[in-house]
Amino acid sequence: MGFNSLDSQQKKAVLAAQKNEITEYHIYLRLSKMIKDQSNKETLERIGREELAHYKLWSGITGKNIKPDKWKVWIYVFIAKVFGLTFGIKLMEKGEEKAEQVYSRLAGNIPKIQHIVEEENRHEKELMELIEEEHLNYIGSVVLGMNDALVELTGTLAGLTFALQNTRLIALTGFITGIAASFSMAASEYLSKKSEGDTNNPIKSSIYTGVAYIFTVLFLIFPYLLFDSYFFCLGFTVVNAILVIFAFNFYISVAKDLPFKRRFIEMISISLGVAAFTFLIGFLVRTFIGVDI
Repeated sequence: MGFNSLDSQQKKAVLAAQKNEITEYHIYLRLSKMIKDQSNKETLERIGREELAHYKLWSGITGKNIKPDKWKVWIYVFIAKVFGLTFGIKLMEKGEEKAEQVYSRLAGNIPKIQHIVEEENRHEKELMELIEEEHLNYIGSVVLGMNDALVELTGTLAGLTFALQNTRLIALTGFITGIAASFSMAASEYLSKKSEGDTNNPIKSSIYTGVAYIFTVLFLIFPYLLFDSYFFCLGFTVVNAILVIFAFNFYISVAKDLPFKRRFIEMISISLGVAAFTFLIGFLVRTFIGVDI
């Protein structure tokens, strides 16, 4: 069955698939130039050549030449540069799952498509094992630092908000508490990795933990430096905490192929639960002990 015998919806799907293949060829070509590891570079180049072959197969079916989506090429290359090659590639591969479904539906009408489906499935398996990036090896340390900062500081700021009711004082107290806690967490991570004989470098593990903690602290306290309403600042901080949890869990779910929803709900529940509890403590301290600043 030829291209002209397809209905309008099928033709649209075929042309979209053809555009997707030439676009991904250019993405893989650009990504292959970003990495130094020769084996990874050659794998990306080979997959890129196969994507080009798929494009030519589609072109033979449609009789059309289609230009790549330059915006898509730019955005995925940018994502890979900023967030790491593994994240960029796997995010793109998740988009290919829809393309594979389209190919499977068309395979009955155009037998040649089955070859593309098989190669796309192989691409996914190859890419799962393709890239080794140092920061992903230390992701456990990053999780430790960020999660601890979210739970401890969100709770601390909630308690301080009602107890102190002064945004600058809350920010200062939260910052000092956060910095002290970051050094404590980094030291604990160093000692833990060293005593366990972990394959990761203990010093690097402690640095990843400490830096993740500090950045989370700064992100959570900055509303208290900008606004005067302490309740508004607390609400802003809670929103920031949710954004951090969402963004980080999305990143991990893509880069490490882990479930997103369960981890997101779990972290949200813990962080907001601790915040609510410590806010209550702050209320009780101010009400019954009579702290007034």
